[in-house]
Amino acid sequence: MPAYNCAATVEESILSIINGNFDPNGDELIVVNDCSTDNTLEVLNKIRSAHPFIKIITHKRNKGGAAARNTAIENASNELVFCLDSDNVLDKNSVQKLKEKLLAEKADVACFNEVRYFKGNTSELSHSWFYPLQVIDVAYCLSHTQIPPASGNYLFTKTSWLKAGGYPEFSGALDTWGFGVRQLFTGSKMVICKDTFYFHRVGYESYWVRDSKARKLSLTCLQILIPFFDRIADESIDHMMSKKYRYNWFDHIEKNPILVVDKKEPDNSLLGKIKNKLR
Repeated sequence: MPAYNCAATVEESILSIINGNFDPNGDELIVVNDCSTDNTLEVLNKIRSAHPFIKIITHKRNKGGAAARNTAIENASNELVFCLDSDNVLDKNSVQKLKEKLLAEKADVACFNEVRYFKGNTSELSHSWFYPLQVIDVAYCLSHTQIPPASGNYLFTKTSWLKAGGYPEFSGALDTWGFGVRQLFTGSKMVICKDTFYFHRVGYESYWVRDSKARKLSLTCLQILIPFFDRIADESIDHMMSKKYRYNWFDHIEKNPILVVDKKEPDNSLLGKIKNKLR
């Protein structure tokens, strides 16, 4: 769990793990305090006094959500990882269902079927996201906005994290989107676990709200996708890099999906020649 200035919400999030989603016989609970400036660390230490198995790591400087997630996973000894944001809440026994689905499908990522957005408490739902597919691929993620990587709270293997190169630490609040896309481009199988959900908090100044105000989202997404240009159609690359759309293509991704291809023919473009020389 990444934790930054979340003193008002982190206890509820942690307790939703401990009470119904934690097996003391082998599970780990790692929280990375990303140099919070409020009393987040004090709250975490209070929780740990009652639950001493919790491991708290504190960054000396604020490094962002992606770095906090990466630090937690680097310090995890288990192969299966679930990353819960410090303002969200799990349903009881929901992670176990994801684990069973991941193992049964021999998948690398198992996601909830529904995200229930709430204000104040989990009985005050504002809206929901439903994922209609059983398997999520990268083409779907580059043509929709309501996708598992956009929420980022799912179960995955540490191996898939390594293959993806971890969470992109330059991407701000797009870290989970970027990580999920990286996983899919590097061959991870992402499945949906039917009839499962978690609670996602809305209605306050969250990490996403704060960061999206200060960042050109399309440019950040473009930076995430550049290493995978050999899997993206030329017309989509032209669209994303054009003067007209480079600052807003991500905002209209459902109207103008990014096309994913398997390029079997030689890539004779300048970018392709550069990549071939580097191989």
